[in-house]
Amino acid sequence: MASVLGLLEAREKKVREEVARLREEAERVQAERVQAALVAAEGALVRLSGARETVAEVLGEQAAQGGELTRGAVAGSTVPHRGENAVVEVLAPEYQQILRVLAVPEAADGMRVKQILAGLGWEATPTRLEGVRSRVKRLAARGWAAEVRPNVFVSAMTTASAAAG
Repeated sequence: MASVLGLLEAREKKVREEVARLREEAERVQAERVQAALVAAEGALVRLSGARETVAEVLGEQAAQGGELTRGAVAGSTVPHRGENAVVEVLAPEYQQILRVLAVPEAADGMRVKQILAGLGWEATPTRLEGVRSRVKRLAARGWAAEVRPNVFVSAMTTASAAAG
């Protein structure tokens, strides 16, 4: 009959061999995962590099032809900076609506956010109020509107035509 210590020793040896085998397997699997991630990252890098080169080439061609390069939208915003030849149609619909309200003759002296809300036909809830306030401030920051007094806004087209006249 085998001794208890001998049986434990044999069992320990068998488990130790299994642990070693599993470690080797884990290293191999991990290496395969890292290799796959590396291949994916390299592919993304090639695509991004190609896209950047293409955009630079197109912009270079446009600049060489005398075309005006406009600044793009600020990160997180759908409102681009207003250039000299910018058209309102580049803005998202809710921004266009706000500018239409600011363009009415009654808005010549400026409108408060609650007045803009009324012009839009929207209910003056706190959420709507703050949403319109942030949008009209964003329009002012990008040159589409102007804040003539604290929280009183006019269309930049109105101020431009007033300055010209």
